[in-house]
Amino acid sequence: MDKFVRLEGLVAPLDRANVDTDAIIPKQFLKSIKRSGFGPNLFDEWRYMDIGQPGEDCTKRPRNPDFLLNQSRYQGAQILLTRKNFGCGSSREHAPWALLDFGFKAILAESYADIFFNNCFKNGILPIVLTAEEIDVLFAQALAAPGYTLIIDLEKQVVVRPDGKSLSFAVDAFRKECLINGWDDIGLTLRHAEKIHAFEEQRRAEQPWLFA
Repeated sequence: MDKFVRLEGLVAPLDRANVDTDAIIPKQFLKSIKRSGFGPNLFDEWRYMDIGQPGEDCTKRPRNPDFLLNQSRYQGAQILLTRKNFGCGSSREHAPWALLDFGFKAILAESYADIFFNNCFKNGILPIVLTAEEIDVLFAQALAAPGYTLIIDLEKQVVVRPDGKSLSFAVDAFRKECLINGWDDIGLTLRHAEKIHAFEEQRRAEQPWLFA
């Protein structure tokens, strides 16, 4: 996965609490396990006026003009600002896949569902927890200023507002190291490729009948 060290990105303010994974990526799109191609169906039931189906050309579907991701001021957003308990509901890794495929690299919220929170780190998205008061201020600023951007510095563990105010956030040291280096579960395993290869060769020599 891509490394995450420092991000300066446009903010999309989704002012909703308890957004579940079926809202993030509806169940009919869960057939694929490719990790890509889910972006057009992110928040599908909110973005479009009809019911979407897998493989459908989303460019020809009627869009909901009131939904923020369909508005020109939020095109290209990389930071999702939202409320508490984001990613609740059923466990599906497709939810962070859809967010990442759309272009989001970080999420700011008061809290997250545990499984979704873990899945974000495994797929290269940084989910940041801030206080309700800090989130309120970010919403007020983002809604008042088109083109509102934030700087997220993972090494320093701060979110920097346009007015220069820095908001500190906590992150597990191991997860931080993985994001900074771009290590997903496969990447972590491949760090030990030489030892794995040596073990396989030794086993092949000691137990050749297993490889006949």
